[in-house]
Amino acid sequence: MTTYFFHLPYTILYMSPSPLLNEHHKQEFAPAHTAEHLLNQTMVRMFGCERSRNAHIERKKSKISFDLPAEPSAAQVECIVSRMNELIEADLPVGFEFCRQDELPKEISKERLPEGASDMVRIVRIGDYDVCLCAGNHVKSTREIGQFVLLGTNWDEQRKSFRIRFKLVGANEG
Repeated sequence: MTTYFFHLPYTILYMSPSPLLNEHHKQEFAPAHTAEHLLNQTMVRMFGCERSRNAHIERKKSKISFDLPAEPSAAQVECIVSRMNELIEADLPVGFEFCRQDELPKEISKERLPEGASDMVRIVRIGDYDVCLCAGNHVKSTREIGQFVLLGTNWDEQRKSFRIRFKLVGANEG
C-alpha cells in the first residue's frame, strides 16, 4: 500500500505515481460528513449493526438510519450522543491513504464500492476509531466537527429502522 499526504480539497503534496480515482459527484459539508463516519462506527460498536445505507448529510441538519433488531432505549440514545461528543473533543486526526483494490487491508470491505470503481481507492482513517473507503470531503481533525446535537429519533417497527436526526453547532470547515 502506498500512503500519500494531502490537504483538502484533495491537493496532493507528495505523490508518485498519481492515483487515478473516480470523480466524486457530491460536495458534502465536511464536518457533517466526518460526523457521519463517527456515528456509523459508534452504532456498529454499540449495536453490532452494519454501517448505514440511508443517510442525508447536510449543513443545517442531517439524518441517518440504521437497521436494528429493536429500538434503542433513551439511555442508549444518550450514550450515542455522549460518545459522539467525546470523539469530537478527542481531536482525532482524519487521514487518507490511497490503495489498489487488490491490496486493501483485511479490515476494509469492498462491498459498497460502486460498479466500475477505479482500481485505486481512498481509505479514510479517523484516529484508531474508524477506517473505511470514502471519496467524500472531511475535516482534518474531529474537533473541527463542532458539537453533535441530537434533534430527535424515529423508530420504524415494521422496517426495524432507527433514524437519528442531528445538527452540528460550531462546526469548522477545516
